[in-house]
Order: sequence, then structure tokens, then C-alpha cells
Amino acid sequence: MSNPSEREAETPDSEGSEAERLVELLQLLANIREDGTSVRLGTVLDVIGRRSFGPMLLLAGLITLAPLIGDIPGVPTLIGIFVFLIALQLLLGRDHFWLPAFLLERQIRHQTLKKVVDWIMPTARFLDRFLRPRLTFLVNGGARYGVAILALLVSLVMPAMEFIPFSANAAGLTLTVFGLALIMRDGLLALVAFALTGLSVGTIVWALL
Repeated sequence: MSNPSEREAETPDSEGSEAERLVELLQLLANIREDGTSVRLGTVLDVIGRRSFGPMLLLAGLITLAPLIGDIPGVPTLIGIFVFLIALQLLLGRDHFWLPAFLLERQIRHQTLKKVVDWIMPTARFLDRFLRPRLTFLVNGGARYGVAILALLVSLVMPAMEFIPFSANAAGLTLTVFGLALIMRDGLLALVAFALTGLSVGTIVWALL
């Protein structure tokens, strides 16, 4: 029997995700049902797709950006650990993502999740009209390794963002854009994320000097 904390991950050559647009992914999140008043992160990962790097990055970014969740002390560090683990394992060519139980068992209230989805949905509908496959060489095949390296870099500075006001928002935006770029196979959006990575990391380095 497999370890319940082991999660399937996409191989470097896999394509797509269970939700192919941002609105679809948000609708999946809104429809999650679990006993009690809260939802486990492990259940959320099961719903959005356990084999895809893009949706996982997008989820990490949205959690960090959401004012009802991302502002909670400790969340940027937890998201940094989450992103570090999945990005590192993708770079190592693992067939399955492994995530520790303390991450998988983290919970969010149903009501809070619904409020976050409602907050993001108008922007998601707007973005879905413009995102499309283009410059796909920047997000397909080996290019995903480059995205993983940059996501890894962002994850390493996220704990420091606990002490720098609003800096976590830059990291959340970067991860969100990377996730969308992979899901939509939009290389132009990936270029934006590359620039945001430099901005996020540069802001932290400047603040710490």
C-alpha cells in the first residue's frame, strides 16, 4: 500500500491538467465537499490534479495572494516549503510528488475557501478571455525545468517575506502567473513571470541588505 502522503507528479514530458482554464479550476475548488467545516490541503490537491505542476503552482500563488489566507502569519513559509518540495522533486525527475503529512493535513474553512473563490472569480473570467497557447517552447518540454528552478528560487526567499510587509504578494503573483502559463501553455505569460521572479527576489535581497 502506498504512503498516503505520496502524491503523483507530472513527468517532464506530461501535458495539461484536469482544469484547462482558471475559471474551471476555481469551480473545482468551490465544489469541494468534505465532512466538517474545513477542507484538507490533501483533498484540494486530489481535486485539482495530483500529476500537474502548473495547477499546484497556481494554487500556491492564489493562497499567498488571497487576503483571507495569505495574510495569516506562517502561511508564506508553509507555501515556500510546499513549492520548494514539488519544484525540487520535478527537477530530480521523480514520478511522484512526496509531501509531508503536516502540509497535507493543513485545513481551510469551507466558508473561507468560498469567499476566496468569489474574490478571484471576476478576475479569472477576465483573464480566461486573453490567455491562450503561444510561444509554447517557453513552457513545454525542458522549459518546465527552467520554471521549476525559478519557482524554487522564489520559495527559498518566502520565509523572509514574513518580516517584509506586502513582499509575499509579489511571490504569490509570481507563482500564480507561472501556474497560469503552464496550464494555458502561454509562453508570453511565462515571460511576465520571469520578470516578476527577478522583481520578487530582488525586493527581498534589497530589503535584507
